[in-house]
Amino acid sequence: MPTPSPLPPLPTLLRMTRPGFLGITVVACLLGIAIAAACGHGPNVWTALATVLLACLAHAAGNVLNDYHDALNGADAANRGAMTPFTGGARLIQQRVVTPQQTRDLFRLLAFLLAAFGLLLAVKSTGWVLVLGLAGVLLLWAYSAPPLALMSRGLGELVVALVWGLVVIGADAVQRGSVFIIPVVTAVSLALLAANILLINGFPDAASDAQVSKRTLVVLLGPRGAALVYLLLGTLAHGWLAAGVWLLYQPEPAIWGLLSWPLSLAASVLLWRHADAPQKLRPAIVLTIAAALLHGLAMAAGFWSMVL
Repeated sequence: MPTPSPLPPLPTLLRMTRPGFLGITVVACLLGIAIAAACGHGPNVWTALATVLLACLAHAAGNVLNDYHDALNGADAANRGAMTPFTGGARLIQQRVVTPQQTRDLFRLLAFLLAAFGLLLAVKSTGWVLVLGLAGVLLLWAYSAPPLALMSRGLGELVVALVWGLVVIGADAVQRGSVFIIPVVTAVSLALLAANILLINGFPDAASDAQVSKRTLVVLLGPRGAALVYLLLGTLAHGWLAAGVWLLYQPEPAIWGLLSWPLSLAASVLLWRHADAPQKLRPAIVLTIAAALLHGLAMAAGFWSMVL
């Protein structure tokens, strides 16, 4: 068995987890907690904080694992056009700040902490933490790691949607003690917008991904085809929310989530205009992230308005 490498200093460890991307996970947790509160469950402050910590640990572990496998398959090394900090990974391996072995060891440490905190939270709340958490961890592993490596088979966006849907459902379940239909329905629109973040981030990386046979949606469909999928996902996300409120599957204040639609549409226009010039997509990427964050926060605020 290989000897573990000494871990880098704490600031470097934090950079390895790509903390700037954890915001969408925090928002997904806040949405799940708000849904439970609107239904008369909590919030219990300590289990809510533990939920956020656990979800962020899982996201961080997924980021580290992804950088490790993109170093092994050569995708990040081949990527000369990465749009830092949005695409191309943390790039610390490529800059020789850390080694692949240190990256692997950090993932193992995060996985251990994730298991320990997950068991503790399950004891304090509900066994659904283990079921949903295990499903999420398996999806994160399948996203990056062989033999599945779903990110390389055009299924990365599906995995992202499923994982962030599970975060909303899990955050609600911790407070509620069970899985319920309202968070499941509500999670769909945020999950689709989270998938769009991965989709648009694939444009600047498409050339290097194709070079190492990493067949993302942008590689498989081409820039124009992927741009159409992006528009479809954004439209479906907001249409799903509107239909859910109209059909009474979600309470009326959830409609506040439609505030993100203009941002999503603006990003779609910019993406279509510059699909063949990915280095011009920084504003569209920023708008995509902002749309997902605003969507989740606005829906959470709507649910909280039912409590106050």
